[in-house]
Amino acid sequence: MAPIKKTQLNKLFTDIAMWFRDDNFMSGIHWMEGFFSKILSLVMIFIIIVSVGDLILVVAKDFLDTPDIFLDKTLFKIFGLFLDILIALEVLENITAYLRKHVVQVELVIVTSLVAVARKIIIFDFSKLKGLDLIGLGLAIFALSISYWIVRNLNRKID
Repeated sequence: MAPIKKTQLNKLFTDIAMWFRDDNFMSGIHWMEGFFSKILSLVMIFIIIVSVGDLILVVAKDFLDTPDIFLDKTLFKIFGLFLDILIALEVLENITAYLRKHVVQVELVIVTSLVAVARKIIIFDFSKLKGLDLIGLGLAIFALSISYWIVRNLNRKID
């Protein structure tokens, strides 16, 4: 193996130093953010497809097994699965909005959070959880609603 020449070593250090310049470094970070956002989008699409298939199977199985008591506890299970898919779609929308504008849209994140907390309230099991848990979820909805109102009004003033 031939020894490394001083000029080759200088070029290597110069190249490394150039990569760590602010504009080059930020360009690399921007590229990585876009790359991983695209990977997350593909994973989320896969999760949504599998979840919709699971929802169809659960509905078909429960309806065929017990058509007379279909609207009992099974309905809350199905509704929970449906809301899970809706939340996954919201997360996918957040990712694609980031890919389009390269900024996190706080309004979309808050709406996704509202849907997630609303899901918890809708499938709330009073036999297993306490009223204090429901109060906490209510406070979370209240705080998220106020946050949404503030962000939306600020966005209107900017536009």
